[in-house]
Amino acid sequence: MAKIRVVLTDDHAVVRMGFRLLLQGTHDIEVIGEAETGEEAVKRFVELKPDVLVMDLSMPGMGGLEAITRVLAKDDHARILILSAHEDTIHPKRVLKAGAVGYLSKRSAAEELIQAIRQVAGGKMYMEAAIAQQMAVEQISGDKSPVDVLSAREFEVFLALAKGQSVNDIAAVLHLSPRTVGTHLYNIKQKLGASNQAELAIMAVRAGLLEP
Repeated sequence: MAKIRVVLTDDHAVVRMGFRLLLQGTHDIEVIGEAETGEEAVKRFVELKPDVLVMDLSMPGMGGLEAITRVLAKDDHARILILSAHEDTIHPKRVLKAGAVGYLSKRSAAEELIQAIRQVAGGKMYMEAAIAQQMAVEQISGDKSPVDVLSAREFEVFLALAKGQSVNDIAAVLHLSPRTVGTHLYNIKQKLGASNQAELAIMAVRAGLLEP
């Protein structure tokens, strides 16, 4: 039986090594490549055509959300499983909306990663149970985060600004003009009622998107 071919993407070599060792212990999963940035993940995906791309969200340069978009632009059948330190519900919603088919927190059990890879490789969606339950509760109760009003691109720019990146830096990473990023910044501030970058950072922390 053919093995499930996986590419691992994480900016920490130790984390990649841990996942590689874990997956090598299975009979049906094979790690065929690694990447440490979003840019590299897109490149490896095109070169190696894995069955599943396992990817972190928070990486230097182009983040995981932008990488999802670019991988799917190359192959709209790509199966992307996000393995992230974020345990909020905002990131999973954005990830699924962007086109990934699975989301798992790094605190989940090792066996769950193996199960998630098998399920995603089989064409099924996978969502960590605790996060899925939290998302369902929010949907039923009608609870919404203020940042839900942002478009996908605005959300990326919002996160980058909240992390302290400049307009020029964001423009370079996302391949946009500084003027376009400036327009996104204006729209973000209007939608969220923020007057400056510091207020955006506070909002990101309150939404659980950044460490305080």
